[in-house]
Amino acid sequence: MLLEIVSPEAKLFSGEITSISVPGVDGRFQMLNNHAPIVSLLQKGTINITAPAFDLNEETASLFTKVNDQNYTLEIASGTLELKDNKVIVLTD
Repeated sequence: MLLEIVSPEAKLFSGEITSISVPGVDGRFQMLNNHAPIVSLLQKGTINITAPAFDLNEETASLFTKVNDQNYTLEIASGTLELKDNKVIVLTD
């Protein structure tokens, strides 16, 4: 599944992942490959990303916290998420 995380300042991440867990306004939820299409508002909290490998942009790498080689987290204030055809787009501020 492809993930893109975009803020008003820059594209924070773009790459293949195996799962993502996000803080939705109605509670935390996780998405895996072939998840049904969804659009959701996000609230302040932590995005957890699992991927076989991470290639973080040098300018934005400091925003992410490494849990282990396959897991990173990103703190957000709010945002919007869309998942369709195994492509997740997160717009955050």
